[in-house]
Amino acid sequence: MKKLVLFLGILIAIGLSSCNRGNRDNVLLSRTFPTASWERFDFVKNDIEVKKTASYDLVLQASFDTSYTYDHLSVVFTLFDAYDNPFRAKAYQFRLKDKDGNWKSTLMDGCYHFSFPINNEITINEPGVYTFQLENHMPITPLYGIKEIALISNK
Repeated sequence: MKKLVLFLGILIAIGLSSCNRGNRDNVLLSRTFPTASWERFDFVKNDIEVKKTASYDLVLQASFDTSYTYDHLSVVFTLFDAYDNPFRAKAYQFRLKDKDGNWKSTLMDGCYHFSFPINNEITINEPGVYTFQLENHMPITPLYGIKEIALISNK
């Protein structure tokens, strides 16, 4: 019995020691960075087939380890329509630290986790395959200290 309890404790510790946020519903795109670095033109993208009118509330989720030295994250979100034309594109800058350099999140599992709204009720009216894309828009490349980034739909 003691071995079983020890084994289960080890499994739980392993599960909690990762920066990966695990399975999430409604993930439109996601990337884990095993080396905790993201190159400037290494786009994170995914094709989603839309069969009927769909509306999305988009949220950016990101995780950073303690080696991330910047106080913000800059990304460009682009949605390409079924004909590969930019349907929506916007640059975002998210504050990760306050003016004193303190993280605006609690360190958990070795990472700071953030969720930021991107766009509420973005509607796609025409069926087809759409490409959701995130671009690293930070001036320094590679961007060190980022562990994971994802685009989630709350609808």
